[in-house]
Amino acid sequence: MKGYPLDLIDEEVAYIAYHFHWELDTIYRLPHLQRREWVRQIARINQRMNQA
Repeated sequence: MKGYPLDLIDEEVAYIAYHFHWELDTIYRLPHLQRREWVRQIARINQRMNQA
């Protein structure tokens, strides 16, 4: 069984860290589904800001 690709985890972590300035260890410790939800929320925020 394959796990979640490490390059995608790194991408999610970098995305959250860039936008929210959280420490990497904090982001890495988030459960996968919670980390994905933060990525979705940030994307929504960016989309709204870009439309304004």
